[in-house]
Amino acid sequence: MLLVVMFLVASFVAFSSLTFAAVDPLPFKNHAEELRFQALTKQLRCVVCQNESLADSGAPLAADLRRDVFEQMQAGKSDAEIKTWLTARYSDYVLYDPPLRTGTWLLWFGPLLVLLAGGAVVAVNVRRRAKTARVAASTRPDSDIEDDW
Repeated sequence: MLLVVMFLVASFVAFSSLTFAAVDPLPFKNHAEELRFQALTKQLRCVVCQNESLADSGAPLAADLRRDVFEQMQAGKSDAEIKTWLTARYSDYVLYDPPLRTGTWLLWFGPLLVLLAGGAVVAVNVRRRAKTARVAASTRPDSDIEDDW
């Protein structure tokens, strides 16, 4: 009985992993179109998954968006037009390389600002400790230095 249960569990795990790995096949006209589709979907972010491209995501919404991108390519739209259509629906978040605008300046320069603020905090603390050490060294007599043990 235990052997049967283990076989069923193993079969379930094996077949469920195959269904997650399956990708909807799309009927491309030629290899160049397939390469264009792959390049475009790697430039687009899945709006459901965290930090996964549209090409790599297994989410149902990502599959729908891949299908939409494919249909727009079949309709003759350029990559820029497809990206514009997606950003109109999902904002600049859908792009891995969002444009520099007023609304995205913090996204572009925020890490630099955090790094500069951290450097300023470290510099202030180092100066403050050095000053405290100098003041402490100048106020105690030399004969007390040996008695600190």
